[in-house]
Amino acid sequence: MKLANRLNDFDAYLGTAMNLILTKMKEEGKDVINLGLGDPDVIPPEHMRKSLADACYAPDSHHYPSFYSPMPLKKAIAAWYERQYGVKCDPETEVLPLLGSADGLFHIHTCLLDPGDIALVPDPCYPAYIAGVRIAGGIVEPLPLLWENGFLPDLDSVPADVAKRAKLIWVNYPNNPTAAHATIEFYERLALWARKHDVAVVSDNPYSEVCFDGYCAPSFLQVAGAKEIGVEFNSLSKAFNSCGWRVGFMVGNRDIVAGMTKIKSHSDRGMFYPLQVAATAALTGPQDFMQVRNLMYQERRDVVVEGLKKCGIDVESPKGTFYIWAPLPEGVTNSKEWCFKVLDEIAVWMIPGSMYGKHGEGYFRIALTHPVERLSEAMVRLEKLLAS
Repeated sequence: MKLANRLNDFDAYLGTAMNLILTKMKEEGKDVINLGLGDPDVIPPEHMRKSLADACYAPDSHHYPSFYSPMPLKKAIAAWYERQYGVKCDPETEVLPLLGSADGLFHIHTCLLDPGDIALVPDPCYPAYIAGVRIAGGIVEPLPLLWENGFLPDLDSVPADVAKRAKLIWVNYPNNPTAAHATIEFYERLALWARKHDVAVVSDNPYSEVCFDGYCAPSFLQVAGAKEIGVEFNSLSKAFNSCGWRVGFMVGNRDIVAGMTKIKSHSDRGMFYPLQVAATAALTGPQDFMQVRNLMYQERRDVVVEGLKKCGIDVESPKGTFYIWAPLPEGVTNSKEWCFKVLDEIAVWMIPGSMYGKHGEGYFRIALTHPVERLSEAMVRLEKLLAS
């Protein structure tokens, strides 16, 4: 038996393998602090959990999801986008619920790419973008995200022949892994560039509601004419503390929405109905908990930034996401070797920047998904290691 050759075109996600390693270390009695895990330690607010529980107990809630009308959830998504961003979307033709935004991140390449088509992908980036392109038979053209450009892609540097062949371009702000943020002016330039070259814009925006210091992340769809050339993914995972629910959505261009709807008519049967009910309650209900949650992340951010600076690591304080993207200590050149050395010597795991692409080398990522006390402990351990 021979597996498909396409499996040789991408790597498995490092996080899955690392969770097994870290679990084994904990079973051996080691006090591991996992700063690689992008799964928040906060939970959905009570009204969301109650809506889900009540819907689960209802006897008529367990048919195939396609048994129920998706319109209540679609209308809630459209209303939320209008409240948050002033973006109007037709619930019937410009909104598509997803089984987590990762569902859409995977299928969008099948929708937009034919074998041999080019996708412009940020480097560093969330690895699923690359895997999705290659599984669809597309060609990855990296867009370097560099410190000197604020980790924004330099659109003017894309060669004319590449732009002509490109079918889509990925953007993700607030960004994973760099924690960089984008302005509406950047999105305006992006829209002009995409329209000029007839390239579909795919905006991945799951950290839109995790912002600090008065910053509010914009949506690409706020730009005039954006729905003519692109779509945006968002999710309840980070915004509503519900990563395990797997509730996401795509909004924007109706042709892309129609194409994705056609694909998903074969790939799944829709979202578990109680989750539709609970997601609708989340999007239409009180959201003041986000402000309190963000202040908590902001405190954690400040603890880690201060701790890294005590270690002699010059790191910037991000305005969004719950990540810190930090340069390697002076004299260190290999992020993977160094991160595994740190894990081995002080039982603190941080993700090597090289996992996210060639231009991620020289950095490492920390997730602020632990209480302040554990983050402080991790920084103390790191400071002692680097001083030794």
